Amino acid sequence: MKKETAYTQKSKSFYENNSWYHRTKVLQDDGSVKYGKKGGFQTSKEAAKSYDRCEAEFKKAYRSYQLANQINTEVMLKDYLIYWFEDVFSERVESTTRMVGAYAVYDLILPQLDYDIKVRYVNADYLNALLERVAKATPSAGNKGREILNLAFKEAVIAGYIKTNPVTATKPYKRQKPKVTVLSKDGIRKLLKAASGSNWYLEVLLGLFCGLRKGEIMGLKFADFDFEKNTVFICRQIVSDPKIRKGTGSKIDEYSLTEREPKTPNSFRTLRVPEIVMSELRERQKLIAWNKDSSREPYADKDYISCQKNGKPHSPSAFNNALTKMCSKCGLPHITVHGLRHMYATILIEMGVPLVKISALLGHSSVHTTFEYYCDVMDENENILAFMNQAFAPDET
Repeated sequence: MKKETAYTQKSKSFYENNSWYHRTKVLQDDGSVKYGKKGGFQTSKEAAKSYDRCEAEFKKAYRSYQLANQINTEVMLKDYLIYWFEDVFSERVESTTRMVGAYAVYDLILPQLDYDIKVRYVNADYLNALLERVAKATPSAGNKGREILNLAFKEAVIAGYIKTNPVTATKPYKRQKPKVTVLSKDGIRKLLKAASGSNWYLEVLLGLFCGLRKGEIMGLKFADFDFEKNTVFICRQIVSDPKIRKGTGSKIDEYSLTEREPKTPNSFRTLRVPEIVMSELRERQKLIAWNKDSSREPYADKDYISCQKNGKPHSPSAFNNALTKMCSKCGLPHITVHGLRHMYATILIEMGVPLVKISALLGHSSVHTTFEYYCDVMDENENILAFMNQAFAPDET
């Protein structure tokens, strides 16, 4: 199964609940598209082949529908954006992505529509003026607003509302890169000393010495570790699952936690684990065994290494809150869980580990992502520049 994650068609398939799946699109009688997923495949290659067949069937059905039905070219922009978000975008994304999209559509874009026009009349000048107003909301609003509009107008081209996507000709907005806070060696020692006296020592070690994301740490199970080889297989994460009822804008009705596959296909990875982490993992095993035996309420045993005394996952903010208290107690700059991951990457960069290997260890989608995050903390010496020139050059064929 681990080998399958490296298959070249992995973007067409994903692993979930002990099976390989792919996304599906089915054209409804009214011309709308129903999104779903199909599973039960033994390998990613099988899922990818099934995906190609389903995609071909969808395209054939859609072409037939377009010939038989006249596309409504008189739809207004506001109506289209709401339709696209509620009936297209929301049907094929996870709840957290939908939450961010709802904020972008209902709180950033729609309130800034000074005047509404038909979709077929929208051009780059109109969108540039709109995005300029959107960008004033937050440092990342311009980038996110343009990203959402680009997705919406791509779909408008496919559906036949317009012939070309006007967003591609608009002014780009830079993505706000997170600030990388790196502690000194003395600062790291202070943090580890404070963590060793808390209930979060193992989690801090996994962030700092394995570079795991918060959700990946929360989703780890003892079964994911090979205690003989000192390795761990990253194959899931625990994330928030916000519920937003259709037609209620960006209002969140309730939060819950859910298990999901890692962030990207490359995030499925096997890592070597330092002995200090394995040692603390064994101590955590003993603690959890004691909690099971002494619990007065039913223990929710899902094999998580990081959990409350009753076995249930911690809240999404619990780890960051614990880190804040540790840093404050030690007089250290504020560090988040993602900050531990940044420090892990920075340590590897200082050790001269190639960027392509750091990218694989972090589970980034590509080496380009790693470079975007960490180019500011790399010394621009000849070796790194030479490496970057080679890494970004196209392969010879």
